[in-house]
Amino acid sequence: MSFSSAATGDNDKELEAIRQKKMVELQRMAEARAAIAGIDRPVVLTDSNFASEVAKYPLLLVDFWAPWCGPCRMVAPVIDQLAREYAGKVVFGKLNVDENPAVAGSFGIQSIPTMMLFKKGKAVEVMVGAMPKGAIEAKLRQQLSAGGSNGSMYG
Repeated sequence: MSFSSAATGDNDKELEAIRQKKMVELQRMAEARAAIAGIDRPVVLTDSNFASEVAKYPLLLVDFWAPWCGPCRMVAPVIDQLAREYAGKVVFGKLNVDENPAVAGSFGIQSIPTMMLFKKGKAVEVMVGAMPKGAIEAKLRQQLSAGGSNGSMYG
């Protein structure tokens, strides 16, 4: 085998490795899209499922709340409405701080409602208090536009 034949073989292997890597990346993106496509209402989060749910979704807004909290009850219909309007782009979750003190404590939640926005598993935004829909949407749009030029979390 000549030098040029060996080099061509190496290039073919390198191209195949790049192609395989890209296929895996595309598959992950498709799985992430499929995971959030049908979610149009808040997901119930608990101490036991919190870590896996945060890791699962590219963009997740978590509402830390309690049933006795008046401002939390004011925000709840807004969260429900946003979950419908942003279905396929953002997943919304609700965590009852009374029933799930471990997660609330790990984030130092001292006032409710507190909303945290997680992007690719990392907290990127914290909103404390009963915020109006427009203010929450502004934070969502900011994170969505930072995800890619087409407003998608997938680039």
